[in-house]
Amino acid sequence: MSDETLPSDATLCYAGEPLELVDLDAAGIKFDQRGLVPCVVQQHGTGEVLMVAWMNQESLRLTLQTGTTWFWSRSRSELWNKGATSGNVQQLKALLVDCDGDTLLAVVDSPGPACHTGHRSCMFRAIRREG
Repeated sequence: MSDETLPSDATLCYAGEPLELVDLDAAGIKFDQRGLVPCVVQQHGTGEVLMVAWMNQESLRLTLQTGTTWFWSRSRSELWNKGATSGNVQQLKALLVDCDGDTLLAVVDSPGPACHTGHRSCMFRAIRREG
C-alpha cells in the first residue's frame, strides 16, 4: 500500500482523534477459533457502513499488500477480492483495529454498490420496534 493511502504522520485521525500507527505484528489482532475476525467496511468521507465481512490472516495480508479489500467467504470457504467480479473494487484508505483487537474497520473508497443485492450498503433493512 502506498504512503498516500496510510500517512506515516499523526495527521490521520478518526472520531476526532489522531490514530496510533502500528505494524501488523504489533496490532494484536485476535482471530476466533475459526481463524477469522469481523471487519466493518465504511465509506471514506461519508461514514456510511457498507458491509460487514470476515477476514483471515491471508485476506488481511492481501488487503494490506494490494490496497483493495479481501475477505474470507464462510459459505464458499475461499478468499474473495470485493468487487473483482462487479468492478466495484474497494480501495483501502485505512485499516483500523479496535481497542480489544477483535474487530477491524476498513475505511474504503467504494465506487458502487457494496451489497450483492445491488444496494449501496448491505444495511438497507430496518427492524420495526415493538409496541
